[in-house]
Amino acid sequence: MALVITTPAFAANQRIPERFSREGDNLSPQLEWRGEPPETRSFAVVVEDPDAPKGTFRHWAAYDIPPGTHVLAEGAGSQIPGAGARITMAKNDFGNRRYDGPQPPPGHGTHHYHFRVFALGVPKLDVPANCAAQEVLEAARAQALAEGDSVGVFER
Repeated sequence: MALVITTPAFAANQRIPERFSREGDNLSPQLEWRGEPPETRSFAVVVEDPDAPKGTFRHWAAYDIPPGTHVLAEGAGSQIPGAGARITMAKNDFGNRRYDGPQPPPGHGTHHYHFRVFALGVPKLDVPANCAAQEVLEAARAQALAEGDSVGVFER
């Protein structure tokens, strides 16, 4: 079985609602996943935009998510009180340790935001405490037992 990622916030390959963008409330959408291998010891989440003008832009990286977790509540990456357990997050390409939603340049066309979940064979990623999202992505790829991807689009 493949690792499947869904969100009640928007359908796959459809527009991400403005409230999940930097133009709106900048909330991380609820993410749900299933189908990880039985030997999974943790999860990591990375959200990136490969359509950014200067190359792939990482909007969020969360890691060391316990293996029994299958949902990150809406706002979990935005550090909203009451949005569930606090998660470990790396610095995104805006320089923040949180989710920062879509904000493509006006008139740049449709951008595709990849919400990736990695099922990992280790309980903790070997990354520095002040790591960047790119470091989480590289470490997660090296330890991945499975990976799932769901895409949402946004345009200004």
